[in-house]
Amino acid sequence: MENLHQNIEALIFSSETAVSKEDIVVCIQKLYPESIIEEALIEQHLQDILQKYKADYFSFELRVIGGGYQFFTKPAYHKTVSILIGQKEKKRLSTAALETLSIIAYKGPITKSECEAVRGVNCDYSVQKLLEKELIEVAGRLEHAVGKPVLYKVTPLFLDYFGINSTEELPKLKDVIAPEGENTIGEVADVISDVATPSAEAEEAEQA
Repeated sequence: MENLHQNIEALIFSSETAVSKEDIVVCIQKLYPESIIEEALIEQHLQDILQKYKADYFSFELRVIGGGYQFFTKPAYHKTVSILIGQKEKKRLSTAALETLSIIAYKGPITKSECEAVRGVNCDYSVQKLLEKELIEVAGRLEHAVGKPVLYKVTPLFLDYFGINSTEELPKLKDVIAPEGENTIGEVADVISDVATPSAEAEEAEQA
């Protein structure tokens, strides 16, 4: 069984969640169908890998968690990783999407047209991106309006991200609305992120 050690590492490294010893045995058995894979052999390699990544010259380590095995960054490098994560988080949503998300969070359930009335620009792209990222979801239709437009609201993922149980726990609008002419978005202040209102040209550039 050539490269058994490396194959076990690859299985654990490629998984987003902890991999159980049983799952590793099953995968390795399929990889080497001509051999009988004993759990004791896999256990031996797992222990070797655990010891291997304890060395100081590795920035990550193997841990036993939830009955399985998973790679984690060592505590000494958490700050470094958090910088990268922070940069990605900033890039994840555009200004336009953040503004649309703020409006939906405070005014939802709300239609796209109502969002556009507040922002003053088209929200098609922003709404699509927020749906893709599962920060908003369809909350039914506005039955009494022409065409019965779709209503949108924020998702449980949005609430989890901000550590709240409902939108009722968001800051009250009276506390966050800026004075007239100072970084306002219609009636809704941009409290999700401290950004300026984009122009229609910026919205078009975003869609390009």
